[in-house]
Amino acid sequence: MQWLKPYSLAVAVVLSCSILSACSSWVYRINIPQGNFLEQSDVDQLRVNMTREQVLFVLGKPVAEDAFDDDTWHYLYVFNLGRKNEQRKQLTLEFEDQKLARVISDDYEQPEQFNTPLEQ
Repeated sequence: MQWLKPYSLAVAVVLSCSILSACSSWVYRINIPQGNFLEQSDVDQLRVNMTREQVLFVLGKPVAEDAFDDDTWHYLYVFNLGRKNEQRKQLTLEFEDQKLARVISDDYEQPEQFNTPLEQ
């Protein structure tokens, strides 16, 4: 019976590890939205020739500013990363002479009034 003791400990360890690994697929992962959540109504407020400060007021600070091109801002949003119902949205703004020049996105429509500058 003495020889059975080391084996029972090994069996208990292996059994515990397999039970715990089976539980890992049941671990709840919290959904954390990452980036700038923008709605079309936010984007609709953009107008050509808006200053950077005006864009910041309307949309907030971009997630990413191009390190090599100061005139390009990227607004990104990701929710449920790596899941089948993952949501991704992207909006890119380009500035010329410190003024908004272009809105580029496949996820948002260009505002109807975009080409009408705000009254100064």
